[in-house]
Amino acid sequence: MISKVKNAMSSLVGGIIPHGHHHQQQHGSAQNGGTDGLPPRFPYSRPEFLDLTPELLQYSTEHASRPVITLKRDSRLPWRTGYAEVINAGKSMLNEDQAACEVLYVRKMSSKQQRCSMLLEESGDTTGIPMHFWGVFDGHAGSGAALMASKLLQRIIRDRLCDVAHLLENHNSPPPICLAKNGSPFQAEGKKGACLDGEEQDAGLPDEPRFHMEKDISVESLVMGIIETAFRQMDDLIEKEKESYSISGGCCALVAIHLMGKLYVANAGDSRAIIVRNSEVIPMSTEFTPESERQRLQYLGFLKPELLGNEFTHIEFPRRIQHKELGKKMLFRDHTMTGWAYKTIIEDDLKFPLIYGEGKKARVMATIGVTRGLGDHDLKVYNSNIYIKPFLSCCPEVKVYNISEHKHGSDDVLVMGSDGLWDVTADRDVADAVSTFLSSREPNDPLRYTLAAQDLLMRSRGVLKERGWRLPNERLGSGDDITVFVIPLAGPELET
Repeated sequence: MISKVKNAMSSLVGGIIPHGHHHQQQHGSAQNGGTDGLPPRFPYSRPEFLDLTPELLQYSTEHASRPVITLKRDSRLPWRTGYAEVINAGKSMLNEDQAACEVLYVRKMSSKQQRCSMLLEESGDTTGIPMHFWGVFDGHAGSGAALMASKLLQRIIRDRLCDVAHLLENHNSPPPICLAKNGSPFQAEGKKGACLDGEEQDAGLPDEPRFHMEKDISVESLVMGIIETAFRQMDDLIEKEKESYSISGGCCALVAIHLMGKLYVANAGDSRAIIVRNSEVIPMSTEFTPESERQRLQYLGFLKPELLGNEFTHIEFPRRIQHKELGKKMLFRDHTMTGWAYKTIIEDDLKFPLIYGEGKKARVMATIGVTRGLGDHDLKVYNSNIYIKPFLSCCPEVKVYNISEHKHGSDDVLVMGSDGLWDVTADRDVADAVSTFLSSREPNDPLRYTLAAQDLLMRSRGVLKERGWRLPNERLGSGDDITVFVIPLAGPELET
């Protein structure tokens, strides 16, 4: 088994496209149907807002020229959002990135609407609280999971917000700690069995103890929790629907939601979002990789060694151990450590490390280079029955930026991009490029943000030369799929 893992790892490291993506194809192509004969949950397409003709859809898949796809001149996204995308240099047949941008409305729904709303488009009813949604879904080993998430995650979030719409409408008051069965606040104080709506408490329960210490929970924290649980619900839905549909691969998910004056940015994976305000960079996401989540992964391997399949060790060493080094002392670290110490090498340490490699070549179980995202339920270690999903988390990190507290100019933006953008372009370089570009365009130019997204994308893609895609400094450009949103933070004023 160890030799098989070694072979898989050497093939991956030796043959990887520079700045390529996360793991080898193991799910089958399944772009228009899986190897199991099941129909796709959603047929392959590009984002609906691009409104591509069949000819343009085919054009977008050309690996040799890698054309930049942007919005049509007469198209307009909410807040005059800019968007651009480009396919990879050949690592996968199709562009596995997906994107979504739309406005949904949060309002109290009937029980019938709650049962089916997730699969319904917006009806045109604009009553309720507007929820602006942007999403970048960076797929790997197929586009199925990214496609499904780009269609449904925003609706799951909207539905969960609708469950507490009556609390959001009163956002200056903290949400009640306890709700009755019908969703109204449960009155813990006062007469036994009383609710604010008169609903009777369940009969036969003994007197509850009085709690005099209660945590103060904000509406902001409630929204964050709803987004976090929606990601888990999306992941569960992918797993459930794989019984009836072909849903290939997995995806990183980066989402931005504007609700009631605040911007919520949720990230699960290695995509990235930054705010550029007065040329200052404000990071709005953290990347989740085998290196950044080393201790979490090692702790899980320590707690549940059966997940390692008797083939991997949760302990990390600076390099692979040779059999002749048994009994010697070598530097190591485990889940309890940030530094290094020495330990005596035993037979168990000869197993392949749970985390191996550095930087973009770091992998979990020699297979996948991201540790959070959606899907990947069938992903196994090469030529084995060891599942990797237990080590992958669907839980996002959510950061909040209060738009209403700041005065934003027309050049202040949120930049969201898949890792294809950031692999070769640093945050500071992106901020400088977008600030310089926007300052050269008229503030009322309807295409300024799309052209800014296109400019950023082309900086990371580079120009095709004899030795591949190259940047101006002759370094390798990104060979990955690249997706970019440039979102003006003055968007609410631009729409008035």
